[in-house]
Amino acid sequence: MAAKTLITSALPYANGELHLGHMVEFVQTDIYVRFLRSLGEDVVYVCADDQHGTPIELNAAKQGLKPEDFVARFYESHQADLRGFQISLDTFWGTNSAENRRYAELIYARLKDAGQIDRREIEQTYCDTDQRFLPDRFVRGTCPNCKTPDQYGDVCEHCGKTYDPTDLIEPRCSLCGTTPVRKKSVHLFFRLSQHTDFLLDLIKQKDFIYPSVGNQLQQFFEKGLSDWDISRDGPYFGFPIPGETDKYFYVWLDAPIGYIAATEKWAKDTGKAKDALEYWEESSDARIIHFIGKDIVYFHALFWPAELKVAKLKRPSRVVVHGHLTVNGQKMSKTRGTMIGAKTYLATLDPSYLRYFYAANLGPGPEDFDLSLKEFRNRVNGELVNNIGNLANRALSLLAGPMEKRLAPAASPSGPGRALVEAALARVPEVRAAYANFEFRTALKIAVEISNLANQFIQVQAPWAKAKTDPEGARQDLTDAAEIVYLMAALLSPVVPALTEKLFEQLGQTRLDFAMLAHATYPLLNRLLPVGTPAPIIARLEDGAVDSLVVSPAEEPQALAPPKPSAPVADPRPSVPLPASPDPVGPPAEVEYADFTRVALRVGHILAAERIPKADLLLKLSVDVGEGTPRTIAAGLGEAYTPEQLVGRKVVVVANLKARVIRKVESRGMLLASGSHKNIVLLDPGADAVPGTEVK
Repeated sequence: MAAKTLITSALPYANGELHLGHMVEFVQTDIYVRFLRSLGEDVVYVCADDQHGTPIELNAAKQGLKPEDFVARFYESHQADLRGFQISLDTFWGTNSAENRRYAELIYARLKDAGQIDRREIEQTYCDTDQRFLPDRFVRGTCPNCKTPDQYGDVCEHCGKTYDPTDLIEPRCSLCGTTPVRKKSVHLFFRLSQHTDFLLDLIKQKDFIYPSVGNQLQQFFEKGLSDWDISRDGPYFGFPIPGETDKYFYVWLDAPIGYIAATEKWAKDTGKAKDALEYWEESSDARIIHFIGKDIVYFHALFWPAELKVAKLKRPSRVVVHGHLTVNGQKMSKTRGTMIGAKTYLATLDPSYLRYFYAANLGPGPEDFDLSLKEFRNRVNGELVNNIGNLANRALSLLAGPMEKRLAPAASPSGPGRALVEAALARVPEVRAAYANFEFRTALKIAVEISNLANQFIQVQAPWAKAKTDPEGARQDLTDAAEIVYLMAALLSPVVPALTEKLFEQLGQTRLDFAMLAHATYPLLNRLLPVGTPAPIIARLEDGAVDSLVVSPAEEPQALAPPKPSAPVADPRPSVPLPASPDPVGPPAEVEYADFTRVALRVGHILAAERIPKADLLLKLSVDVGEGTPRTIAAGLGEAYTPEQLVGRKVVVVANLKARVIRKVESRGMLLASGSHKNIVLLDPGADAVPGTEVK
């Protein structure tokens, strides 16, 4: 394994705010970075804003700003969004920096000295109206290959073929809509075609790039690789090319060099390296890994490695490619309201929800995946909140309450609790391998399976009931369940770091990581330490909060501070007042359907039950409804059930009733039942129903 690893995310363009499509890549990169750090590896994670190019120049002019001032706005905004999503960058820099200029000029000089730069006269599209040469993306027309209309001047979004702007059928200027003319100019070319054999061999290496991506890249070799135009005519926001007049480096020449510039910035700021070349010199023992979207593979897997090879610099060890994100089955679009900004999300929801959902969908390949808001809500609630969060709350609430925060002093010599923990530890190598191979969805699948078994263990052992006759046996069961919570915190720490920090704190234990798990055995917990104070690690996702993410452009909120992760998400339905005295005689009163839909029904799990003094027919229940902290509910079940018969039962709870005080007990809910007095029968949602699940 390499002594040190440098990891990058693709540079976001400093021409707009970050959105949830950007966050796929940043979350994917951050999970891998946190995993390697958990193994104890020496990892540096850098990124930068891509700050050059004609679009930035023109948009800055529209706002009456210098390009430098324009990109500065997004530089601060992008960093705030990345911090909000808990992206653990070591450095975030920009391509319009002294460091980037220095390395761009250094690499260009090495390419030139190696005889790899040609001067050629080319014919370009030129707009007489705007008095400028038009960059690729400022010419639109019909694809010369598949004849799809309204395509950019460099690549067809329909068939994927690349071409020159002059090849477009019926081209037009994107700025003014007029038909451009052709005009000649001298440009500089990197001799990419001379590196065909090297690049063909590189993309066939499965350790360098995912096999299906490598196969797709071979299409560029069918007609032979074209040499790469690395210059642009002024006016152009970028670095002037040394020794040339009115010529600038093409943005895609200096953009990936931004990785080196960011490394240099990190080295200078931290003093942990002499300079960037400790990582980027050809002889360096560092491993370099790029995370990118599939739309920029051509630049990262062909141009960039060939350029680095000639410049005698370190080539990437791996290029990890992800697919595109759709929202509710559609391409992200501002007009549809599905171009969800990072700030919009952070002003509404906890970032842990999205980090978890992305991880549950990410594998090593470039498959697209959909942010179906319904699936997002259901998966997060079912797995992260009701399964993992519920396990932690069930175990720790009882340990901190009736068990007086004390763990079982000794490990169980045998029994189902020890078997549960040892079986879970046996699966740690699978989780580790999944993270190492970028199979994040597999890692989460295994973690959820472990949590499911632990929840079943608690259900079978029923420590809340056992505590009355065998308190130390109950303590042992709860301690073994807490062992799983401790393990889960370690396994999920790359994905939801803020939540797992809460778990370590509530357990009262030091951080557990993958390096420690390599040789870990039962028991994991330091049994001499008291557990901390339990609290919900995250609230349920409700329909109203999730649906509010999709907004019209006019409703896009301004930047707001993200809410506290532990803050409960309010149910959009109002609390329903209890009737003063229901009439048991005569036909039931009719209500409007809209009134009925206001009732929120949730699966509940009765953890404890006792009679209320001087009111034998009333029982005081402690009911888990998936909120982290159990609710107290006063129920008139005393003629039909004993407290012992109720403990451990699954029930259906009316969860949005206004709280009321009954015999000095603040009751927060009602159970659904039929019959009356001795014949009351509670509605049973099923033994496998997860507390907090919505009942419809």
